[in-house]
Order: sequence, then C-alpha cells, then structure tokens
Amino acid sequence: CWEVRKRNSSEWCRFVRSNPDCRLEGGFLDYVEGVFCVFPPRLLPLAVTLYALWLLYLFVILGVTAEKFFCPNLSAISTNLKLSHNVAVFSLTSPLHGVTFLAFGNGAPDVFSAVVAFSDPRTAGLAIGAVFGAGVFVTTVVAGGIALVKPFTAASRPFLRDVIFYMVAVFLTFMVLYFGRITLGEALGYLGLYFFYVFTVVLCTWIHRRQRGEGLAPPGPWEPEMPTDAEEPESSGTGSGDYGEEYRPLLPSRETSLRILATALSPLDYRKWRRKPWYWRVFKVFKVPVELVLLLSVPVVDPDKEDLNWKRPLNCLHVLTSPLLCILTLKSGAYGLYQIQGVFPVWGLITLVGSVLAIIIFITTSNEEPPKYHCVFAFLGFLASAMWINAAATELVNILRTLGIIFQLSNTVLGLTLLAWGNSIGDTFSDLTMARQGYPRMAFSACFGGIIFNILVGVGLGCLLQMTSSQLVVKLEPDSLLVWILAGALGLSLVFSFVSVPAQCFQLGKAYGVCLILYYLAFLCVALLTEFRVIHLS
Repeated sequence: CWEVRKRNSSEWCRFVRSNPDCRLEGGFLDYVEGVFCVFPPRLLPLAVTLYALWLLYLFVILGVTAEKFFCPNLSAISTNLKLSHNVAVFSLTSPLHGVTFLAFGNGAPDVFSAVVAFSDPRTAGLAIGAVFGAGVFVTTVVAGGIALVKPFTAASRPFLRDVIFYMVAVFLTFMVLYFGRITLGEALGYLGLYFFYVFTVVLCTWIHRRQRGEGLAPPGPWEPEMPTDAEEPESSGTGSGDYGEEYRPLLPSRETSLRILATALSPLDYRKWRRKPWYWRVFKVFKVPVELVLLLSVPVVDPDKEDLNWKRPLNCLHVLTSPLLCILTLKSGAYGLYQIQGVFPVWGLITLVGSVLAIIIFITTSNEEPPKYHCVFAFLGFLASAMWINAAATELVNILRTLGIIFQLSNTVLGLTLLAWGNSIGDTFSDLTMARQGYPRMAFSACFGGIIFNILVGVGLGCLLQMTSSQLVVKLEPDSLLVWILAGALGLSLVFSFVSVPAQCFQLGKAYGVCLILYYLAFLCVALLTEFRVIHLS
C-alpha cells in the first residue's frame, strides 16, 4: 500500500480501494480510505492534523479507562478472590498481587495494543517496535529520571532477579525474530516463563521473610520500601459525590434515585476544580466526554468505600449498557449486528434481556445498601473496560499504520516512537512522582518488573491468539535492519544496568541517570538514521 504516494494524486482513491493490502483489519473507521478518498489531495495536511489529534485522544481514552475503570475493578476482583494487598504479615499475596493483578492493570494498554497489532501480519512490526521500544524507554529514560530526581540505593535482589528474567525474555524474542517464526510451544513458553517469574517472586519473598523472622524491621538496601497505610495516597473514585470525611453531612439523609444518578454521572469534582491550576482544567475538559461515556457504560466497584461505590440507578443502567457495549465492540460490531434467523438482531436481544434484569435489580435493591451479589459488577466492569481498551487499541494500531503509509515510515519505527511513548507516558509520570514522594526504590523496581509482563504476555498471548488448529506457527519476519538495532539496544541497556548497578554497590546517583538518558538519545538518533536510510547495510 506504500506505493499509493508514488502515484498521481488523482489515482490515490482508486488505488486504495482496489488494493487488498490497503484494507484495515477491524476497527470502526477506515482511515486509509478516509485520507485518500474523503479528503482532497490539497487538504492532506488537514487530514494528517486531524488524525494526529485523534491519535492523542485515543491515548487519553486508553489512560483514563485503565486508570479509573480497569485497575479499580481488577483490584476489587483480587479482593473478592482473597488476594487483597492489605493483608496480615507473612501473607504472600502482596507480591502475587503486584506481579499479576497490578502488572495486568498497569500494562493493559501495552498488552492490548500488542495483541491487536499481532492480529495482522502487516502490523506485527508495530507490536515488536512497541514492546522493544517501551522496554528501552522505560529502562533508560524512566529509570534514569528516577536516579536524577532522587538518588537512592537500589533493592539488590529484586533488581538482579528482574533484570535476569527480562534479559532471558529479550533473548527469546531475539531468537524468535532470527528464525522468523514462533510456534505453539514457544508462545506457551512465553506465558510459562511469566508464571515461573511470578513463582520466583513469591518464593523469594517467602524466603526473605523467613530470614527476617517475619519481623517489621525497616527495609534494607535489598528490599524496596513500601508506604504505610497512612502514607498511601487517597484513592480517587470515579463518582464525584464522595469528597471525603470533611464534606459528609452530619445527619444522614435519603437521596432520591434521580439525584444519585445525576451525582454519579458527573465526572467533575467542583471543589477539586477550584483548587487546580489552569492546565489541569484544560486537560480535564478534554477528558470529560470520554469519562462521561465510560461512567455510563462501565460499573466500578470500590472496596475502600463503605458502600462499595454502589449507585443503584446507575448500576441498574450498567446492566443494560455494559453487555450492549461488549457485543457492539466485539469484532467491530459484527456479532452485535448479526441477525438471529435473519430476523432479530443480537443487540436487540441483549437490550431486551438487559432491560428486564435492570428492572428486577432496581425493584429488589435499595439505594442505601449494596446487594450481596454486588461483586458481580466488578467482573462486568472489568469485561466492559477491557472491551473499551481493546476497541481503542484497535483504532490506535489502524491510525498508526495509516500514518506510516502517508509518511512512508515502517511499522517498527512507529511502534518504538509513538506507540511506545504513548503507552509509557502514564508509567513515566507515576514512577517519577513516586520517586519525588520518597519511594525511588519502589519506582525503580516497577521499571523492570512491569515490562517483563508486557513482553512475555504481550508477545506470548498475541501470537497464541493468532494460531488456529490448522496453523500453529506465526511468522515474525523482521522487516528491516531497525528491528535488530532495536533488539540490540534493549539488550545492551540491560547489560549496562546489570553490570554498572552492582559495580556502584547499588548506589544510584545522577551520573547513572545522565548516562541512561544519553544512551536513549543516541539510540533514537541511530534508529531514525536507519529508518531514513542514512545508515544501511551495503
């Protein structure tokens, strides 16, 4: 499809519509046909600008969905499964929660983007570029930024464990790319390696606690410090009706269902709005539409609230909207629009059943107390938010492929830049904020622990879902020299940290941070020069 830009502008639309390679898999909008058929050639800069703005907004959708809906429901599910991180001493669920549920919540945009990209051989380069590019970015820029913000002593054993596992994962991916294919056994091996990593984390934690005699001594340089319950930041619910103890009425009052619905659907906290700076307000205005749609379609269960975030009128509405959302976003609405016996559409059946269930729940429950089955809404919210993330990731991959066609850029360079930066920006801000608040060791551990989940589950699950009973091999052929530079750069950065951090006795300061950031800038220059054929093989 790249050949379209080499033709006369009057032939663009005909070429795109007649070339099968220009068809996008999945998604609700055909971006390639839109830019070459809907917009006239002289308005191509306008189309690119609109696509770039929509790309930024898709990253906002991914971030908001993961932060305010996907992660809270995941936390509620872990609590209901007795995997709460607020448990007694000697419980092993704390590390298990961190490397499974928390990692899944934080890595959801990355993993969904990788799975969507692997679903089409033409966009597999996006997944490889994003997985490796995010790895280089997080282990250099983010890790280096933490050392610059707050020099600290790294947790030795967790650091060495995570780096060794990550180097093994990178080596496996390098071998897969070298042979140009991944088999069923290798895809399962990726997932098996992650489960082995989880087992190792739990085992190491158990051994370390046995050595410490299950005491509450302050953490040494081998263990990342954890904030106490008093130091943990206040959890932010999606509803704006809960403003904390100081705003609660002295006397209990019964609110009407209509008022509860209006309050629960308001994405703005007016007291918080007045205290925030202007740039926060501008960004909030952009987020309000997507937050409102998410509030309408995704229930959130909050175990930290007394009422578990039970809003009877809104939750009854979710019984209708959440299944409808899932069926209409699955396969871009193909299943939802399917007509049963050629007469009745599936979305109509879902609407009918959902309406009956919503009425029954509304009649049999009260506004004040959540029902015993309220935990089911956490699973419903988890599924609905996952479908939102999957739909946004599909549009994201399609629009990146379209920009690649317009600017004649490879999928790999788009993956290691735009997709990797977009998916990593949230982790960057959260890790640097954590470091500034006095927890640099925890932030540094998160840099290496989180991306292990992304590469092992992203590649393993993405390729596994592509396999069928008749095709148990997925081809992953590198499309350019850039893939090898990317893999080599990630491996070299890990080796550098693996050697230099112990050499400094795990005392990480500004010199280490500056070296990592300069390394990333050098890598980025080499990658872009390779993409534009300034550096090439003879």
